[in-house]
This record gives sequence, C-alpha cells and structure tokens, in this order.
Amino acid sequence: MKYASFKQVTLGVATLIFSLTAYSGGGGDGGSGEELPLPDTCQSNCGYEMGPIPSLDFLQAGSGPLSISSTSVPSSVDGFGGGTIYYPDNVSRALAAISIAPGFTNTQSAIQWWGPLLASHGFVVITINTNSRYDQPESRSRQQDSALSYLISEGERSGSPIWGLIDENRLATMGYSMGGGGALHSASRNRLSASIPLSPWNTGSNDFALIGVPVMILACENDATAPVNNHASPFYNTIPANTDKAFMEITGGSHDCATGDNNNHALLSTYGVSWMKRFLDKDHRYSQFLCGPNHELNSDISEYRDTCDYL
Repeated sequence: MKYASFKQVTLGVATLIFSLTAYSGGGGDGGSGEELPLPDTCQSNCGYEMGPIPSLDFLQAGSGPLSISSTSVPSSVDGFGGGTIYYPDNVSRALAAISIAPGFTNTQSAIQWWGPLLASHGFVVITINTNSRYDQPESRSRQQDSALSYLISEGERSGSPIWGLIDENRLATMGYSMGGGGALHSASRNRLSASIPLSPWNTGSNDFALIGVPVMILACENDATAPVNNHASPFYNTIPANTDKAFMEITGGSHDCATGDNNNHALLSTYGVSWMKRFLDKDHRYSQFLCGPNHELNSDISEYRDTCDYL
C-alpha cells in the first residue's frame, strides 16, 4: 500500500515506568540472531550518494525527495514479531537497510514515524514488533538482527516488493528505550555500519566497550524512565573514544522525546537522517550538520558531544 502521510502515533507509556522496574523477566531468547554479513569498509567516494545537495531546510522538511511504499510482514516470520517495511519507489539500485525496534510493552507504532522518514531519504526500513512486548534489550537486539536478515532474504527473492533493493553490507539498527539498548547490543557485535539508540535503556552486563560501529545516541533531558545519567550518558562514555560517535540530549524531553511523537520532528530529522546518510551512504555532504556547528546554540539541544571529525 502507499504511505501517503506521516502519522504521529500515540505511545502507551502510562504503564511503562512502573513496568520497567517491576518486571524482571524477558521474552525468552528472542530472535535467532544469525550472523550478519560483514559491513562495507569503503569510507568515501563509494558511489552510494543519492539525492540533492542537502541543506537544513531540506532536512527539516518532514520527508525526503523520494516517494515511498510499504508492505506488511506477518507475525509468523522467524526471529521477530513481524512489522512493516518502508522502501522508496522507482529505485533500481541496492540501498542500505535499517531495522528499528520499539521499547518495553510497545508495538512498532511507537517508532513508526522513523520508517517513512528514512525511506524517503533512500533507505529500506523495517519497523518491527517483538516476539513478546516484554522482551529485554538483548532479546530485542537479536530480533533486530533477524529483521535485517529477513530484509536481505526478501531482497534476494524474486517477486518480493524489495527485490534487488538491499545492500547486505550496509546495515544499521535503531531502537527506542529497551529497543535502544538492543540497538547498542547489536552494534557491540560490530557487523553494522551505523546505529542510533533512542532514549536507550539497559541494565546488567554489556559489551558496549567493544563497539566499533558509528553510534549516535539521542537522549531526553527529563527522561524519568531511563535517566540520562544512568543510561544514555554512561553508554556513550563506554563506547571507545576512537569510535565515531555522538550524543545529543534534547532539552526538556521526556522518555519518548526521540520517537517522533512530539514537536521535535525537524531536530530529529536533521540529525537522524544526517547520521544515516553519512555512515550508511558514506555521504560526506552530511558531515556539515554533524561536525562544525555549535549544536548547543540551538535551544532545543541541552547537551551535545561528539568525536568529530569523522573519517
């Protein structure tokens, strides 16, 4: 079906804060987490760039230059709970692929805004439901990986709406809350080209110190569910300093400030699209929005850190 307009979604966060502290279990093993292909090592002049010369107005417009379609993925698939694939129309080249996972108790509707946005800028995006709405971050991570494997398989299947559209060597994860923790776990396995955790939540052991994947953490200043000083900030600090990374904290934002269900669309689009274009498409035209500006002059940004300049 055609996806004609962006939708702001309603998140069921009323019970989330209680649930995160009260629920100690998980949703089982989650996805199979099969090993993904190794990422492309090309860093510049790789031939992946597409779209006009970017500007702030272009990034803040609410959608990119490409018209898009979507197709549903049934919950009967192996490894994750189904979802929706968004992809550009009338494109005859392989594109980078992104899987996006929701948070604890959420469905894909919590992060759906990102799907059509990123697809309209030239990516194939799958927003997923998890096997159980109570799955923990590591389980969500394996399911994100399984969703990427599904995209690769569909890209190779004649008759699939995304046949020929998937570049298996340019993959990324995103996720909200526990899905953000999952995105970081996936990045720690270093078979991705980029990752963007949104208000990430994770407790217990992790391998974030092994991350060599370019990671942008989008955090929310007034996050009561995953307080920045206990989650997003230490996660960022744990990622090695020689890894391309950035941290942006949105002024006054509550836990869902980076999902698109708010008034931050222009800000999220500018940084989210720029990060994916820079590291998935190796498009250095987008470096200007990530390196150079004094980001904190923008009143919507309460804190910004980075490891610029990116190679």
